[in-house]
Amino acid sequence: MVLESSSSLLAIIVMDASIKNNIAISILYIHLANHSLTKTVYHAAFITSTKAKLFMIRYGINQAYIKENVSKIIVITNSIHVAKKIFNTVSYSYQSHVVAILSELCCFFASNQDNSIEFWECPSQLNWNLHKAVDIDAKFFNPLPIYPSKMSWNYCKKVDSNNIINIWKMTFQALDGKGRHFLNLLDDNFNVIKPSYIKEDL
Repeated sequence: MVLESSSSLLAIIVMDASIKNNIAISILYIHLANHSLTKTVYHAAFITSTKAKLFMIRYGINQAYIKENVSKIIVITNSIHVAKKIFNTVSYSYQSHVVAILSELCCFFASNQDNSIEFWECPSQLNWNLHKAVDIDAKFFNPLPIYPSKMSWNYCKKVDSNNIINIWKMTFQALDGKGRHFLNLLDDNFNVIKPSYIKEDL
């Protein structure tokens, strides 16, 4: 496929991802007629490749629909099952990306009733030029984070949750915030139940 001036209303998003040493690497190319190729690299530690790919679809759609005169978006991926998760709002693990993508698509379709988006599956073994370039970049990109564990989404969520719990404990210990006749809840071993949080299913 070659982008010519006649296809100025078309945006092609090509993406791929790989995991090395617990680091998910996602590569995104955005092809627009009469524009230079846009390349984006995203990497995060200790997340699934599905989340990494959903993030790149989200970013690609966002960058494509804000371009002037774009009326059709084509997303090309070797993981079409990931794209299908966009339309599954039941999966809590991917809800934040799904909501963001659907919100952007609503804006895209609302701006013009003729706007459209397509998702194409392109297995890596086909060696199609547009996808092959992204696939090679995803496999050979080698990020070297100093503290990979502190870059992960789980780690950041854990820090935020712990901070919230600590603030609650300090506030509760203050006499003017505790109130009177407070009932302590006990577990099966007669220990006071402390506030906690549950991580989402990855």
